[in-house]
Amino acid sequence: MTIDTPALWNSLPVPALLVDPEDRIEDINPAAESFLNASAKSMRGVPVWDKIAVDSPLEDAFLRARKHGTPLFVNDADIGTGDGPPIQGNLKISPVADKDGYMLFLITSRALAGRMTQSRGVKSSAKSAIGMAEMLAHEIKNPLAGITGAAQLLSMNLAPEDLELTDLIVEESRRIVKLLEQVEQFGNLSPAQKNPVNLHDVLDRARRSAMVGFGAHMVFHEDYDPSLPFAQGDADQLLQVVLNLLKNASEAADKKGTIRLRTYYDHSFRMRRSDGSGQALPLQVEVVDDGPGLPQDIKGDVFDPFVSGRENGTGLGLALVSKIISDHGGLINVDSVPGRTVFRISLPRLSKDVEKTLKET
Repeated sequence: MTIDTPALWNSLPVPALLVDPEDRIEDINPAAESFLNASAKSMRGVPVWDKIAVDSPLEDAFLRARKHGTPLFVNDADIGTGDGPPIQGNLKISPVADKDGYMLFLITSRALAGRMTQSRGVKSSAKSAIGMAEMLAHEIKNPLAGITGAAQLLSMNLAPEDLELTDLIVEESRRIVKLLEQVEQFGNLSPAQKNPVNLHDVLDRARRSAMVGFGAHMVFHEDYDPSLPFAQGDADQLLQVVLNLLKNASEAADKKGTIRLRTYYDHSFRMRRSDGSGQALPLQVEVVDDGPGLPQDIKGDVFDPFVSGRENGTGLGLALVSKIISDHGGLINVDSVPGRTVFRISLPRLSKDVEKTLKET
């Protein structure tokens, strides 16, 4: 019986890193991508000890294990990545058969397993909460309309000094309705209509809209790849995605800020699934701002429903963005430090057969 090695590698439930004879990372599995909060592509060639820190003297023991082809076990150690607090766990390092000098790192930890399980539970709970909110939204909006109407009628017979209270009722009722409409979008969002899409047209429409509205105080720069092929998707939904990202960047800026819209083609970028299959996502769109960056405590959860870095934020905008991109077969991620936040969208290109048909018509 043969083993599907890629599927086995991707299905490992614990972080695994393949390290070359020069101590550089050659590959990591999806669990390690989650642990390191980085993609396999970005980790290739990075010195392993720049990403894995262990509170135990390993250098001599590691050299002996490689030289003699023997495994190395480090138990009950603090293992960190440099991007957050370390976890207590076990590090198992083994030589790779038929690959001289290559070593396999496996990280096991009860805390890590619990964190992954908890994360899945939180996401499941969030989905349930969204479903419940969708059912309640219609029922809540009806009495709110009555409250708003009653307040407006009362205001007709009040003295000017008493209008503040009825204005407050109307304003807050409308704010709640707006929130409910955002929640309803998750259930009412129609399936993406897959058509040829010029991403630069989408970006320009979003930029023009932002410049005369919420982003009037921002400076926009375009850095477009003129040879970028067409995407396959729903132009209106993709416009909604970009508008959400531009609105977030504009609101994060204290005063005047800068937003850079960038596109480029990355033929090597692929999304890897847990079953070992993959899909090419060569079309890259970046929205870059020079604002304060995302709060550290939510950086890993900004695409989950009801997670927001703003005091009065609903936490639904980026969740909707993530849903739309996922429905398009794409991927969105974020890198954020103070002074530079990059939201990167990766999308599949239009099939070459359809492209050829378009050129012939």
